[in-house]
Amino acid sequence: MQEPLVFLPGMMCDARLFAPQLAVFSPGRAVTVAPVTGGDRIEEIASGLLDVLPRRFALAGLSMGGIVAMELVRRAPERISRLALMDTNALAETPQSAADYEPLIIKLRAGAIEDAVQMVIGPATPAPGPGRVAVMALVAAMARAVGAETAIRQVRAIQRRRDYQAVLSRCRVPALVLCGAHDRLTPVRRHQLMAGLIAGAELQVIDDAGHLPSLEAPEAVNAALTDWLARPRPPWCACRWLSGRESCAAASGTCAVGFRSGPGATCRPVCGCWRVCC
Repeated sequence: MQEPLVFLPGMMCDARLFAPQLAVFSPGRAVTVAPVTGGDRIEEIASGLLDVLPRRFALAGLSMGGIVAMELVRRAPERISRLALMDTNALAETPQSAADYEPLIIKLRAGAIEDAVQMVIGPATPAPGPGRVAVMALVAAMARAVGAETAIRQVRAIQRRRDYQAVLSRCRVPALVLCGAHDRLTPVRRHQLMAGLIAGAELQVIDDAGHLPSLEAPEAVNAALTDWLARPRPPWCACRWLSGRESCAAASGTCAVGFRSGPGATCRPVCGCWRVCC
């Protein structure tokens, strides 16, 4: 059976963000779109998802969903079989950029959801073209469905997020980093940074898309995801997983097979992942 595939949508979005992908991938594998609405911290959202997601799965996140995906990799790397990050950002907010979200929260508290959507994903954010109006209308509909109170919690989670560069540098699964060439919220250079941090990652820039390529250029995104799902796992993925980060030291103080001594008399995995290597 093919590995399950989990999509994580962006802020103020729901499963409709991945409707073109669900149509293509759900006939052949278990596909889930998991909400990123369960808290006002990224860590809290990720913790809640781990309680309900499959034991091991391919993970694809867009925008805020990509940030939650990186937190899942940080918390439970043994459960992620492959990783796709789309139109997202591995960097933490600066104090100034975090403060810049406050006018958005004011709009949401006033119930002005359409205005909030325009602040986050204005009409210039999707790529130029005839499909822009339809994309913006769908984003507004998703935002209304998510609701103002949930959106405020999502904004707070974004404001407080950590830096995930070190997490990506430890990632050892097949990885795709994808973005729209016209993305102004998370520009191409941010994705070049992320792809450079992940060993063996593939970077794809979609010419005819902005911040929401899953809707703007679904055929190109589906092709990229199909190739990503077909990529063989590297040799270290054949290793036997440990349960989380349990001790790998024997009673004698020596390291278990597949581990080496590290600072502070700890044992670190030779293959870069928390598992016993074959």
